[in-house]
Amino acid sequence: MAFPLLETERLLLTELHVDDAAGLFNLFSNPAVVEYYDLDVFREHSQATHLINLFKSRYEEQQGIRWAIRLKSSKQLIGTCGFNSWSSKMRHAVIGYDLLPEFWRQGYSSEAVRAIIGVGFSGALACGELHRIQADTVPGNYASESLLRRLGFKEEGLRRECGYWKNKFHDLKCFGLLQPEFSTT
Repeated sequence: MAFPLLETERLLLTELHVDDAAGLFNLFSNPAVVEYYDLDVFREHSQATHLINLFKSRYEEQQGIRWAIRLKSSKQLIGTCGFNSWSSKMRHAVIGYDLLPEFWRQGYSSEAVRAIIGVGFSGALACGELHRIQADTVPGNYASESLLRRLGFKEEGLRRECGYWKNKFHDLKCFGLLQPEFSTT
């Protein structure tokens, strides 16, 4: 299945390629971007290339999908978003997203995430039509929680010390969105 390209009012959501490694390094070498992430700040450009290859293989193996978020006007890579995992059998996916800090609080994340939720619920992806999309946040990540709530996600609970990265355990708040609850407006 060909990689789906999505377009919104201000953004293009495209496949990541090796020539995006510098932009991806710029994104994930920023401590503010990875503050709540399960990965450390990138220190070498090879980490970005490795991540691009990982995203590509996950899509080829139909385990998930990650889009580059690009400004439509300049094609600049400003973030990524996608389904970190999905289950065709359970019609369920887990969503993730990130954005360069200079583009925070301008509606870009909402615009991109709304687009991928819409395509996930439409059945146009390799996983088929999804019924549920889940997101996990680390307590204190108020911007992400606010974004999810604006898009209709419901907070479903706290999974205590469910994650382990950066040498410590992390609680995870679980948010869920069901297909009938999603509004495209």
